[in-house]
Amino acid sequence: MSPRKHEVPDELLSSLLANYKKPEDLIGENGLLKQLTKLLVERALDAEMTEHLGHDKHEPVANAAGNTRNGRSRKTLKGEFGELPIEIPRDRHGSFEPQLIPKHQTRWAGFDDKILSLYARGMTVREIQAHLEEMYGAEVSPSLISSVTDAVVDEVKAWQARPLDPVYPIVYLDCIHVKVREGAVRIKAVYLAIGVTMAGEKEVLGLWLAQTEGAKFWLQVVTELRNRGVQDIFIACVDGLKGFPEAIEAVFPHTTVQLCIVHMVRHSLNYVSWKRRAEVAADLKRIYACATVEEAEQRLAEFEAKWDTEYPPIG
Repeated sequence: MSPRKHEVPDELLSSLLANYKKPEDLIGENGLLKQLTKLLVERALDAEMTEHLGHDKHEPVANAAGNTRNGRSRKTLKGEFGELPIEIPRDRHGSFEPQLIPKHQTRWAGFDDKILSLYARGMTVREIQAHLEEMYGAEVSPSLISSVTDAVVDEVKAWQARPLDPVYPIVYLDCIHVKVREGAVRIKAVYLAIGVTMAGEKEVLGLWLAQTEGAKFWLQVVTELRNRGVQDIFIACVDGLKGFPEAIEAVFPHTTVQLCIVHMVRHSLNYVSWKRRAEVAADLKRIYACATVEEAEQRLAEFEAKWDTEYPPIG
């Protein structure tokens, strides 16, 4: 059987690993993996230069402009392998644009994602700096970390202000409470709007951060949705926050406000003794989990017959 395309021959692997005795020989600071990465990157860049010029080293000039190689420049890449010094070929006309390692790039693809992942976990700039040094041997300045995270903040702001569809059949509006690092760790309210598009796909319309949940802030949220292009919402699914339906009606007067099933069940169970809650909750689920209106009405009638005497406010 012929070897697959790009498959490394076993003989070559055996030769490369001939002196392998411990993991450090492969993945250590001066291990084989780092050496091979350097050689492969530099060889690939040489191939890119050959393609750019139209001729290899020591071959006659093959381009009309008379452009040729002009030495190398040095660059240090940062990545999961630590710091990797490489040499990049140059041309006399300065027209060579490397594809593997673009100009001004000093971080390997995916390295910024590592920084953002640590930042998302609530680590400070200095904690991220120490972690990258310890794990990968890469010295990263606080300003670099800040520039990476700031770039994401700009993207988030642009996403938050993007235009929205004119119509959403359903919009879910809810609030969750999360821990936020602002000098110290604080608990803040995150207002969340998720819309269902006309194609039936869910779309996060926006996220808003505030100190606490309140109908007044929700009024600002739905007003922003309108300002971003939303003209109509058929059904707004919300919790039982006082003043919430009125806030929606002030901006979208024709929208039907539907109390979230979870909140409705929780509210209903407030009338039920602890001993009966599991059974009542199961019977309620048989109603709202129905596939048709007719089936739901039948289940509701059964629920009323069973529980109306004991818990009339629910039935």
